[in-house]
Amino acid sequence: MDANTVVSFEEKLNPLLVPATKTLILNLDKLTYLSSAGVRAIFKIRKFLSSRQGTFIMTNLQPQVQKVFEIINALPETPIFESIEEVDRYLDAIQKKEVEKQDRFSNP
Repeated sequence: MDANTVVSFEEKLNPLLVPATKTLILNLDKLTYLSSAGVRAIFKIRKFLSSRQGTFIMTNLQPQVQKVFEIINALPETPIFESIEEVDRYLDAIQKKEVEKQDRFSNP
């Protein structure tokens, strides 16, 4: 994702960035290059979700893209997963914890 392709990326994602969006998962398995313009676009997504207490997750980062984030140490609080299956397990665990918490409060 570079200065030429980031516009298309943002055009596709902007309709998803609405107040009702609580979780956004970016599957980056096909992304082989990430420029500073791409990093800014990803920051924008993270900032939007963070301002609404939402969850932003990235998965399937290619090693060279992962390295960009490591070098700039830019997304330390953003969960990064190796596969969609790993994301599913993570989200399942979060939901189970919420149900358990609700059960404790409703059944004192």
